[in-house]
Amino acid sequence: MSVVKETMQLWRLHLAVLVLAIIAELIGIQRIPIGIGAILLLPLLYAFVMAALLNPNIIKPAARLIGTREVKAASPLIVIAIMPFIAKFGTTIGPAIDKIIAAGPALLLQELGNLGTVLIAFPIAVWVLKLGRESIGATFSIAREPNIAIIADRYTLKSPEGTGVMGVYVIGTLFGTFIFAILASVFATAGWFDPRALAMACGVGSGSMMAACTGALASALPAMKDELVALAAASNLLTYATGLYAGLFIALPMVEKLYVMARGRDDATARRAAEAGE
Repeated sequence: MSVVKETMQLWRLHLAVLVLAIIAELIGIQRIPIGIGAILLLPLLYAFVMAALLNPNIIKPAARLIGTREVKAASPLIVIAIMPFIAKFGTTIGPAIDKIIAAGPALLLQELGNLGTVLIAFPIAVWVLKLGRESIGATFSIAREPNIAIIADRYTLKSPEGTGVMGVYVIGTLFGTFIFAILASVFATAGWFDPRALAMACGVGSGSMMAACTGALASALPAMKDELVALAAASNLLTYATGLYAGLFIALPMVEKLYVMARGRDDATARRAAEAGE
């Protein structure tokens, strides 16, 4: 009974979500040609922007409608709201199982693509942004919940590595879906990559990011919608199953070794000395 009462007390939040969803759907999908392809603006993006404008931490007057209670309740409610969507994705795997099996090694090896965060982001973090050991936590993965658990267990979240992984987690939560949707629409319309490879790339272990990415691909290539959704869902499932071990046994040791090569062992020694001093 208390759960029902607490839910009813959040009527402002539920009403705002309903109104924003209706407005976003009425606007619909908008296509913006950019020469090499097109950017597809999806209802998800409109809802994201409008919801951000209702956040009192961003727009102070919005506190009259969305208070502290609603803001605290919004984050856990996202997980509940996205569950039916993820379940729907799961049902697409069975009917397309023959196409998924045909993808075979490409689907199994797609997990190695997640090591791209190390190869691309680590040099930027160390030499451009001049980060210290924060770069280890920030670049060994895309910083989703399983990756945070690895860092918390290995270094604790109060460590520089914990600061790095939490920084990327927050930024990814705020802007990840937006960036994924834009990139997917541009790559799909540019024709640079096989659409099935793009669908596999959508499955990075984040439900909201996969939804945004797959939605953009399906909108750009409606004739392949079922196959793209099935491959993305299978890729996401495999990432959940193997991503933890790939991050723990491959990516994290790799980025640790790269950090020692870049900054030397003195940095690690100084950190251990500082921890011992505490």
